[in-house]
Amino acid sequence: MSTSSKLDSKIPEGPVQEKWDNARFKYKLVNPANRRKYTVIVVGTGLAGGAAAATLAELGYNVLSFCIQDSPRRAHSIAAQGGINAAKNYPNDGDSIYRLFYDTVKGGDFRAREANVYRLAQVSNNIIDQCVAQGVPFAREYGGYLDNRSFGGSQVSRTFYARGQTGQQLLLGAYSAMMRQVGKGKIKMFTRREMCELVLVNGKARGIVVRNLVNGELEKYSADAVVLASGGYGNVFFLSTNAMTSNCTAAWKAYKKGAFFGNPCYTQIHPTCIPVHGANQSKLTLMSESLRNDGRVWAPKAKGDKRPANEIPEEERDYYLERVYPSFGNLAPRDVSSRQAKFRVDEGRGVGATGFAVNLDFRDAIKRDGKNVIEEKYGNLFEMYERITGEDPYKVPMRIYPAVHYTMGGLWVDYNLQSTIEGLFVLGEANFSDHGANRLGASALMQGLADGYFIAPYTISNYLASTKLEKVDTENPAFKEALSATQKQTDKLLSIKGTRTVDQFHKALGHIMWEYVGMSRNEAGLKKAIKEIQQLRKEFWNDVNVPGDPNLVNTELEKANRVADFMELGELMARDALEREESCGGHFREEHQTDDNEAKRDDNKFCHVAAWEYTGDNKEPTRHVEELKFENVHLAQRSYK
Repeated sequence: MSTSSKLDSKIPEGPVQEKWDNARFKYKLVNPANRRKYTVIVVGTGLAGGAAAATLAELGYNVLSFCIQDSPRRAHSIAAQGGINAAKNYPNDGDSIYRLFYDTVKGGDFRAREANVYRLAQVSNNIIDQCVAQGVPFAREYGGYLDNRSFGGSQVSRTFYARGQTGQQLLLGAYSAMMRQVGKGKIKMFTRREMCELVLVNGKARGIVVRNLVNGELEKYSADAVVLASGGYGNVFFLSTNAMTSNCTAAWKAYKKGAFFGNPCYTQIHPTCIPVHGANQSKLTLMSESLRNDGRVWAPKAKGDKRPANEIPEEERDYYLERVYPSFGNLAPRDVSSRQAKFRVDEGRGVGATGFAVNLDFRDAIKRDGKNVIEEKYGNLFEMYERITGEDPYKVPMRIYPAVHYTMGGLWVDYNLQSTIEGLFVLGEANFSDHGANRLGASALMQGLADGYFIAPYTISNYLASTKLEKVDTENPAFKEALSATQKQTDKLLSIKGTRTVDQFHKALGHIMWEYVGMSRNEAGLKKAIKEIQQLRKEFWNDVNVPGDPNLVNTELEKANRVADFMELGELMARDALEREESCGGHFREEHQTDDNEAKRDDNKFCHVAAWEYTGDNKEPTRHVEELKFENVHLAQRSYK
């Protein structure tokens, strides 16, 4: 299915350490007086979108910022708990820009572009300085220096944190920078808007159509460039750690207009989640990976051992991460830690009422450091766990199990973060770029802020300075066409009047995805998933019931539009997983594993990015490839033992 690729990654010349400097010197600039002539649309107000909007406006551009929530402060970035990576080496324990680069490439199982990852490591230190200047209350040591803790996939302490609220505090920093520009009139903020269509004029991204979620009106906005920072697509699984409004629609509409979709099968299962507890559950709650600094993960040695954890003696406990990965122990990366938890459950050694859980135990840490120290580090996380489960983790172990958390796949972008559509830039989790097949903990916040504060403002300026852009406004026929397409889908959904709710269809899709495109995949299951999703999609368009009025608040209509897109994306994810006949990172094909059940890559055939091109409804998409070259971090079997 692969074709000769049209992809040009635009990686600059020179050694990896000099590529970003070389690129910035060669980029064309827009002089300060001319910047006020340009308008940029930014979709999303999380860390990537908020940082980009604030920085572009600070430079002098006019920014139109769109937010699905009632306030930019509610973007899903607030949910990030444990921290943000940077190569400051404050603990003096051997960290460096190169080591952060190395760990990230290795952590992604050699499926990320070296040049992008090195740039990410390079600008990481700037992020900390920026956020401290904004007043982000990072944890500090007794002497006043910023504190660091370790995270999975690393043997150094490079993660800056603000208790278990790091995402929220960083977002408040970006939000304050943004609101300063709103006050100055450089950013126009549009809340409770959802992007429904991308508008292209002469092949370039020149605007969007959005739905006002309060009154149902469709609105048109034009600009000189469009930035998508709309997050990931984990809610395709229905149950995930994502906020309920998180969706794939903005990215999917761009895909259907010609933006290639990179590595859609790369989804991350997070090992430290509160387990599913019932059929009517709507989402899952994450417990920060930082807890694995002090918590020890274990399962009973005996199958079917249902005794309370405190009654199982030490010699009958299997601290399996410490046993299997002695060098990294409980801080093994997320993908391998998740699979090890699944293996224990599959062996019949799971704990709790359902048997789909393992223990995360703080007994030894409390004995060693005292309850006060643990409370100071993780107090709000422990409180959250107790409120949800009714159990006190200071007294009994937390029960955890893997859950869908993050998507490494996303719209394909080149080194400049531009998609295959000219003028469409994609930042943060919405793009595919920096994490390869698995994201290391505390790297999402790093990438979002790097893209928004320090990379996109350069690359977008270069695009505007070097591209001839004719005057376009919302009277252009392309806007009328996009508006009409959106209205047509809305009318269709409201006219079906079927017998099943949107949530019933979403749950059915999620079940297919988790069973066959979840923590492990195989050829038969993926082929079955494709057929079942196609059948479910037909049923959806014939039998979904979307009640309510299009001209008022209508959450069912919102959900229906999103689930329609998830149905199509789910099939693409299964196709991508089927074509990638290897295991790497979060993509685990059962046919391709080592003797000790680790991921077995095939670097001869699959050392590339798969980028899918839309060819029409109900037609097979075209798979393009971008070959990956590893000149600095040499290909090797990934081992944390």
